Amino acid sequence: MKQILIPVFALSLAASPLAAQTDAPAPEDDGVSLMEEGAKLLLRGLLTEMEPALDDLQGLAEEMGPRMQMLTDQMGPAFADLLDQIDDITQYQAPEFLPNGDIIIRRRDDAPEFTPELPEDIEL
Repeated sequence: MKQILIPVFALSLAASPLAAQTDAPAPEDDGVSLMEEGAKLLLRGLLTEMEPALDDLQGLAEEMGPRMQMLTDQMGPAFADLLDQIDDITQYQAPEFLPNGDIIIRRRDDAPEFTPELPEDIEL
């Protein structure tokens, strides 16, 4: 008889719910709001950690601003002249770096014909 009671007792324990289990499902809103709160805390912590670096970056931008404006004023016309010598950057292949240090930018084979207007006197 003891041999029958032990398996029946084990099956009854397995079939009954544990004390920690509840029949009512947990509301989903609590999980979402906890996730949102965790994300907010994480982002606040990151912002606090990054604040000194952002302040340094702002100082660097203020220092470099006039220099960048001067570079734009001086290099802008030269860059415009360079762009006049090529028709469309998408008509060229990626730069190829040679072992001797030369850089070749080849025109694509399927690119349409292009003849730039060059000045008569070119100083090299």
